[in-house]
Amino acid sequence: MARADIFELGGLRLHAGEARHLELEVPLASLDLGGQRYLAQPDLVPAALDVSRTNGGGYALRLRFDAAVAGPCMRCLADAAPALRVDAREVDLPGGGEELDSPYIDGERLDLQTWAHDAFALAVPDQVLCSAECLGLCAVCAVPLRDAGPDHHHDSGADPRWAKLAELRLE
Repeated sequence: MARADIFELGGLRLHAGEARHLELEVPLASLDLGGQRYLAQPDLVPAALDVSRTNGGGYALRLRFDAAVAGPCMRCLADAAPALRVDAREVDLPGGGEELDSPYIDGERLDLQTWAHDAFALAVPDQVLCSAECLGLCAVCAVPLRDAGPDHHHDSGADPRWAKLAELRLE
């Protein structure tokens, strides 16, 4: 498999209605989510790229790959690496308006690295978790609740703002 950061679509010499299926390796950069860095694993991912030439002289594209996003769990801070399946599509049709103008295609050049990064970022879940059942940390002592057990609790002491009322002697 060949590594592709920028892919020359013109080199395929496709005519309207023709298509090609390509197997490539695409680099993925890390992501910053909520002030925390998350890494793509692997950082060079095997990807399938389908390229079709449209009647209007443009392209219809599909990019597919599997990767994981690795970093701290957003609930308990343990290592997390949920697997993601990315399936992205782009259409670029010159003169077709803003909706049919792909930001990843400039002339006959496809910025595959940027497209893969953006598609990967969109596939990342709202919360990166070590497991769907993650209970997070105890709000009082910060012990992971998966390790604490069902009998984990803290006695709630009296609120110090009410301490003076406890001194009242009503008779």
